[in-house]
Amino acid sequence: MKPKVLGQCPICGGAVEITEFKCSSCETTIRGRFKLCKFCQLSKEQAEFAEIFIKNRGNIKEIERELGISYPTVKGRLDSLIEALGYKNQTSYNPNKGKDVLERLDRGEISPEEAIELLKD
Repeated sequence: MKPKVLGQCPICGGAVEITEFKCSSCETTIRGRFKLCKFCQLSKEQAEFAEIFIKNRGNIKEIERELGISYPTVKGRLDSLIEALGYKNQTSYNPNKGKDVLERLDRGEISPEEAIELLKD
């Protein structure tokens, strides 16, 4: 098994640059300075979260269950992932937030403690 491309320097954590590609079929080698894609630059934890998020089609409840973490933790990891991909956090004011949180609590999707944390945000 071949190692994966490192998105960060294992010594200092700085950005890495790919300088050579080689075709495993025809042996063609291409040299230059190539930038990594956004996803290659994610930390291992961020990449794993992104994979789980996609696998669960963004279903927060399933992500909570699979990772054994709370809704606020899922939200925090998603916000971190969004920022790591270079996007600004688009969280905006939601006048129905309290109602939404109480409905989720009523359906048993979140615990009372998680509801309190969500209402603090």
